[in-house]
Amino acid sequence: MLMLGDDTTERRLRLLKAEFTQFERRGGGDGRTATRTESPAPLSLAVLDRIRAAVTEVVEHTRPPPRRRPRPADDTRIYDWARQHTKDLAPEGRQAGEALIYRQGLDHAIAMGVTTVIRQHPCPACGCLGLYWRAGRAACVNHYCVDDDGMSRTWSLARIAREHIARQEAVRARAT
Repeated sequence: MLMLGDDTTERRLRLLKAEFTQFERRGGGDGRTATRTESPAPLSLAVLDRIRAAVTEVVEHTRPPPRRRPRPADDTRIYDWARQHTKDLAPEGRQAGEALIYRQGLDHAIAMGVTTVIRQHPCPACGCLGLYWRAGRAACVNHYCVDDDGMSRTWSLARIAREHIARQEAVRARAT
């Protein structure tokens, strides 16, 4: 499982790849049925597809020109590679890349069942802490923070990540 100090996107991807691609046997019995003609895949194809989509998204965002090194063969090194190849971008481009990487880290943790990573972020509307994961979105716990329909406000992981990276950049700019 995910440890408390183990919160980088690279480590989450490595753990997702190592532990959550194992085939999960479901149901009782010995696995024999009258209709099965092929055995199931020995690993979780959904997790592999999720990892492939994440790596592709980072590569497309980085858009490496031909003069740069090709992407690493090890998928878990893709985030360091992306940071190296976007360090010459304008601050807005680097910030968008960091938000993408941070969002994927949140997504990897949620895919592993660790939805508590959302709780450490404040609500973008009211600023209260204690967001929770509900129906694929981060929802605010404050019963006064509601939308026009009277429902709790919900936020996408992309919005949470953008806000988090923007706060980090503001703190970094004030510190210098």
